[in-house]
Amino acid sequence: MHTRYFEDFSVGDKFTTRAITLSEGLILEFALMYDPQHMHTDKVKAEAGPFGGLIASGFQTLALSFRQFYDLGLVVQSNIIGPGMDEVRWTAPVHAGDTIHSEWEVLEARPSESKPDRGIVRWRCLTFNQRHDKVMSYESVTIVRQRPE
Repeated sequence: MHTRYFEDFSVGDKFTTRAITLSEGLILEFALMYDPQHMHTDKVKAEAGPFGGLIASGFQTLALSFRQFYDLGLVVQSNIIGPGMDEVRWTAPVHAGDTIHSEWEVLEARPSESKPDRGIVRWRCLTFNQRHDKVMSYESVTIVRQRPE
């Protein structure tokens, strides 16, 4: 996909990312660096726990969903900044071998009141596994450039 500018986004626009499969190695590597809780790092304890095995950190799922979105190319050249996100929810575990993708929807697109060269786009991200079980949801905001003249 090519870069879109603020005026190219409309409420209701939807975009689906590519899928990515999480291996046990990816889960362990991320968890050891950023979220070393036993359900992410200790296979024996994780197998005896409520999820029946290692699960990905929610932060890894969040980071991957953003990477998947970025790879769509929609805001590669037009993005100014993402000032925040709200309502992050991890609704189901992501296990080694699961394949996840995200579906993004524009909830709001409004011009900036203080800076005429940009607009604000508010998104809903829903992330699903290969069975289409929702594993995560959140809303985020991106400040996007208007199309250059």
